[in-house]
Amino acid sequence: MTQTWFITGSSRGFGRNLALAALEAGDQVVATARRPEQLDDLVQKYGDRVLPVALDVTDREAATAALRAGVDRYGRIDVVVNNAGYANLSPVETTPEEDFRRQFDTNFWGVYNVSTAALPFLKAQGAGTVVQFSSIGGRVGSTPGLGSYQAAKFAVDGFTRVLAAETAPFGIRYLVVEPGGFATDWAGSSMRVPEVPPEYDETVGARVRLFDSPVITAGDPRRAGEILVRLVKQPNLPTHLLLGAGAVEMAQAYSRAQLAEASTWEAVSRSADFAQDYPVDLPDTHA
Repeated sequence: MTQTWFITGSSRGFGRNLALAALEAGDQVVATARRPEQLDDLVQKYGDRVLPVALDVTDREAATAALRAGVDRYGRIDVVVNNAGYANLSPVETTPEEDFRRQFDTNFWGVYNVSTAALPFLKAQGAGTVVQFSSIGGRVGSTPGLGSYQAAKFAVDGFTRVLAAETAPFGIRYLVVEPGGFATDWAGSSMRVPEVPPEYDETVGARVRLFDSPVITAGDPRRAGEILVRLVKQPNLPTHLLLGAGAVEMAQAYSRAQLAEASTWEAVSRSADFAQDYPVDLPDTHA
C-alpha cells in the first residue's frame, strides 16, 4: 500500500535520505524545509509524488498548514517524521541564553509543534506512525558542548513516551530513532562553534578538536533511510531504534552501568519507604 510521508528537514542529511528511500519505495512525500527550492531536484525526478512545503518547525501554525497541504494533496498522512534539528557546540556556562533557547526551540518545541499539529489528522484516520529523531546522546548524554541539544533530545524521548500512552487508543504508533555518528553535515556547516574558554579546553575543547579532525563516521544515511522505510511498513515497531554499531555499544554499556548502580544502591533506595528497614548502611563505593 502506498503511504504518504511528512518529513521535516528534508533538504539534507537523514531527512533527505529518508525522503529518497520512501520515494524509491513508491510512496509519496510531503517534503518540508526552510528553503523548499532545495527540493526542486526531487520534484523533477519524482513529479507529483513529492510536495515541497516551506516550514519553520518553531511555527506551530505553519506546521498545521503544512500538514493540511499534505492531506489536501494526498488525502492522508501516514507517517510523520520529526527530523529537523541542529546543534551548536559550546559550554553550558558560556552559551548565550538566546542561543541555548533557540536550539531548544527547534530540537524540542519543533517536535512538539509538528507532533501535536498532526494529532487531529491521525486521530481522524484512526491510524498513523510518528517517527521522532533523537540521538544516542538523547539516551546516554554527557557529550561536552552539547548541553542544549542533548537536553532537548532527552525531552523528546520523555514527551514521546507520554504521547504514546495517551494516544494508544487512537491507533497511532511511535518510534524514537537514536543514531550514532553518521556521514551527514550535522557537525559541519550547520554547527556554530564559538571560541572555547581555556578552562573548558580539556572537555569542550577536546570535542571541538574531534569534530575538526578528519574522522570517518561509520553510519551510512542512505542505509538508515532504507531501514526506516522498511521498518515503518511492518505491523509491529520497537519503541526505540538505535542506528549504528557505535550507538548499540554505547547504549548497552550505559544500560549495564545503570543497572549496576541501581543494584549497588538498592538497599538505600528502598529504605526511603515507611515499610522498609531504616537506617541501612551505605554501600562501600571505594572498593
